Amino acid sequence: MTAVAIVYHSGYGHTAAVADHVARGAASVPGVTARLYKAEEFASPDAGPWADLAAADAIVFGAPTYMGSASAPMKQFMDASSKVWMAQGWKNKIAAGFTNSASWSGDKLSTLSQFAVFAAQLGMVWVGTGMLPGNNTSTGSPQDINRVGSFLGLMTQANADQGPDVAPPQSDRKTAELFGQRVAEVAQRWKAGLAALQQAA
Repeated sequence: MTAVAIVYHSGYGHTAAVADHVARGAASVPGVTARLYKAEEFASPDAGPWADLAAADAIVFGAPTYMGSASAPMKQFMDASSKVWMAQGWKNKIAAGFTNSASWSGDKLSTLSQFAVFAAQLGMVWVGTGMLPGNNTSTGSPQDINRVGSFLGLMTQANADQGPDVAPPQSDRKTAELFGQRVAEVAQRWKAGLAALQQAA
């Protein structure tokens, strides 16, 4: 089995909804398990289910974008990974990221860049969306897949006056599932490739 872990923080429930759909997409791939973890579980480098992340084949990082950055509890998790960084414990694992904001842009790219740099420091292998952008032509629609048009990672948008039962909309949730599926499939191929190399060595 290939294990995908999704570590996320959600301030108002919107990012949690996205995380759930990422997990659904990953788990839809035969031979893949997907599990959600709240970033708050990893506030300390000496407590929390760190062993689960060590056993995962892929880790997806998710958080809302607040003030042009990942939210504070997510950043606390990132800082608490210092012992993993020192030991390069996640080296060669697959990594990916997602973020949500109320604004169409919301400076979400800065959060995804933050996650990608974080993954690189840990020696991980980053996976983007692999999707063409939607909703960018005269015939496009807000119902398009990847309507926010992100490549580095998954971006979703949730209206500030709507709860997580409504926002982000279904197009973003479907995009999240396709993103989770892509991460799972890449993790499977990567794991099989590493196993083949070890056998040939």
